[in-house]
Amino acid sequence: MLTTPKSKFIKVKCEGCKNEQTVFNKAATTINCLVCGKKIADSTGGKVKIEAKIIGVLE
Repeated sequence: MLTTPKSKFIKVKCEGCKNEQTVFNKAATTINCLVCGKKIADSTGGKVKIEAKIIGVLE
């Protein structure tokens, strides 16, 4: 019996500069945009709180 992982990678678009970036949905730290530095995801101790537009989920 195979189990599927509960964690995923999420593709998001920064609201400030429209940069597209892939983030892990259970990241341990705050994630900032690589281009403009705006916060796009905030760690909550479990799943991250996404503060950008979600484009899609990578399987």
